[in-house]
Amino acid sequence: MIREVVRLPHPVLVARSADVDIADPLLADLVTDLVDTMRVSPGCVGLAAPQVAVGLRLFAMDVTGHRKAQSCAGLVVLGNPVIVLATDPEVAREGCMSVPDFTGNVARATRVVVRGLDLLVGGELIIEADAIEARAALHEVDHLDGLVFLDRVSSARHDVFTRKRYL
Repeated sequence: MIREVVRLPHPVLVARSADVDIADPLLADLVTDLVDTMRVSPGCVGLAAPQVAVGLRLFAMDVTGHRKAQSCAGLVVLGNPVIVLATDPEVAREGCMSVPDFTGNVARATRVVVRGLDLLVGGELIIEADAIEARAALHEVDHLDGLVFLDRVSSARHDVFTRKRYL
């Protein structure tokens, strides 16, 4: 099922999410819905559960075919993710479906190692990511911690921009 993506100032977007319980019988439906919602959203490479109003620590991500992708783990749905390593920060523009009217310059690591529960096939998954995949993973983990990219800009005056709309 395609779910509505909530926008700021929705309270779930500014709260730390609860850990995923893999025994939860509703988890499989949430995983499917998260992937389906991400897939129908143009330009979307990641979507966290809080963005569909569910305060759980999981996100879907897939940078397959993205022009800025170097590493590519394919479709990943990660529960209870932990950033193990984050290095080589770089400032780049990013946007968010929950803040659709703006983009911003955000410094994020360009190389990360993320560990969590693989909610597609089970077990633990460790992702070594760089470039856009690293940025996407960090962006989604921020959502699980109650942060949006606007919380990461250095200056709202100089680093936040109105999103250009093309008709």
